[in-house]
Amino acid sequence: MVPRSLFRLILCLGLSLSGITAHADESLYQDLGGRKQIASFTNTFVDIVIHDDRIKAFFVDANIPRLKRLLTQQFCQLSGGPVVYRGRSMKKSHAGRGIRDADFNAVAEDLQTAMDQAKIPYFTQNRLLALLAPMEKDIVTKE
Repeated sequence: MVPRSLFRLILCLGLSLSGITAHADESLYQDLGGRKQIASFTNTFVDIVIHDDRIKAFFVDANIPRLKRLLTQQFCQLSGGPVVYRGRSMKKSHAGRGIRDADFNAVAEDLQTAMDQAKIPYFTQNRLLALLAPMEKDIVTKE
């Protein structure tokens, strides 16, 4: 697992060196295992997040089944699958929540853990993370 303080630097450096660009095509959706596999690792991911002492306070009042459904939609759509994300924008969903860089990185680490458990290859994980990384600007509160 990548330490929190280095996650973003390594991700950006690794993506630029490997030639990964932040756009999806259907191959990523297929490489992630399609909707069924994405839903499976997303459910694991949310279960990890809601028990992670670093960030679980953000999810105390969350509707967990809805969160799992919306994240599955989001990951499917981002990865080029035939699914439409029906949730709010990241900016609206996270406004006023006081999310810090460390919180964002903890969530990213938890997603990596869930994908590791699902045996998603590291290269494929990075392709999804590259699509999620730009959302930081809409999620993290800048002071």
